[in-house]
Amino acid sequence: MHQLLLMRHAKSSWDDPRMPDHARPLNARGRQAAARMREAMRELGFAPDVVLVSSARRTLQTMEALEPWEETPLIEPMDGLYLVGAPQMLEILNGVAETARSVLLLGHNPGLHDLALLLVGRQPPAANAGAVERLAQGYPTGALAEFLVPGPWQTLGSGGGRLLRFLCPRDLPEMAS
Repeated sequence: MHQLLLMRHAKSSWDDPRMPDHARPLNARGRQAAARMREAMRELGFAPDVVLVSSARRTLQTMEALEPWEETPLIEPMDGLYLVGAPQMLEILNGVAETARSVLLLGHNPGLHDLALLLVGRQPPAANAGAVERLAQGYPTGALAEFLVPGPWQTLGSGGGRLLRFLCPRDLPEMAS
């Protein structure tokens, strides 16, 4: 059994319209949301062995806000995760070593949302219908989905993950407003 955590970068700044998309940083609310998500992840005991993160500035800053880790994971910034679709993300996940018990993939929409829906598959488990329904409605900035992956990483595909929880920054008391 493996744990897959899919996280969308926190809210980014649009202050400089001339700035290339890849270089956009987090805004103040995004930094605050990422810090709160770090606390929530610690409370839930999330400790990824591997962090696969898009090379975009906002995803790297979101990942940095999740640090320090109790046990330092292998962190792999990847150009191949920048604004890609679900098939490309899935291909990257299929290449993860089987020794990785828990993987955090930090990326962008719409690909991240599409990947999460692909992993849930057509028949959501009745026990988590609420989380699946919330996931189906969208994937806000800073949101985190936790999946249980029963098979090997190399065969992960459609319907191959069981959604355990879907947590958004607005779910956290300090972020509600």
